[in-house]
Amino acid sequence: MFSHVMFGANDVAQSKVFYDAIVHVLGYSEGVIDEKGRCLYFTPDGVLGLTAPINGEVATHGNGMTIGFKASTPEQVDAWHAAGLANGGTACEEPPGVRGSGERRLYLAYLRDPSGNKICATHFMQPAT
Repeated sequence: MFSHVMFGANDVAQSKVFYDAIVHVLGYSEGVIDEKGRCLYFTPDGVLGLTAPINGEVATHGNGMTIGFKASTPEQVDAWHAAGLANGGTACEEPPGVRGSGERRLYLAYLRDPSGNKICATHFMQPAT
């Protein structure tokens, strides 16, 4: 559905350390810095980017915005969360765990990246039978 997601970053190098750690846990390669100073993470399905805002203003996070990363297991969510905390992220929301109601059960963990963007790792759990 998405071609790319771009995060504003006040310190691209610091944000790269954070994102390199959390995307590595999910099985992706570290980002590359392009000629414009942006950090880009390429996958077969899209691109994740980190950039200083083009308008020269300070990067700020979107109130109410969350970008979610898909994880294959609850253990991978926990490892993602730990890697983020160890590399400049801060915990937000409840601790990692099961959320949802009825048949929709998710194992989630939330972080704020070094620029304050809210991100999440999500494992879609099988419905109880």
